Amino acid sequence: MDDTYDYSKEDTIWSMLREFYNRKMMSFVILLWILAVIFIVGSIYCGIRFFRAAEIKYMIMYAAIFICCTLSIGFLKVLAWVMLQRHSIKREIKRLELRIAELNETVKNK
Repeated sequence: MDDTYDYSKEDTIWSMLREFYNRKMMSFVILLWILAVIFIVGSIYCGIRFFRAAEIKYMIMYAAIFICCTLSIGFLKVLAWVMLQRHSIKREIKRLELRIAELNETVKNK
């Protein structure tokens, strides 16, 4: 690796977002947004229906669906963050492989 390479510009949040919202990932991003909107609408609907329910069993049902939808939104956000971090992890693994190859060459030469 060249010592003049600027590492600070590759792991910024803007570079990660640019890599996430590229053409290769567009179908995944669209699916992620569609699922997020579905779960948001579902949680809002269940929250409203919870306060309008007259019987306890319906209140419990709407509360359980609300919690499941809200947790699903959180899981989708974690999945999106993992996909954002994927490219930087690949770069770090490649750097480690190059360092190991350099170390191997120095050991063979001695």
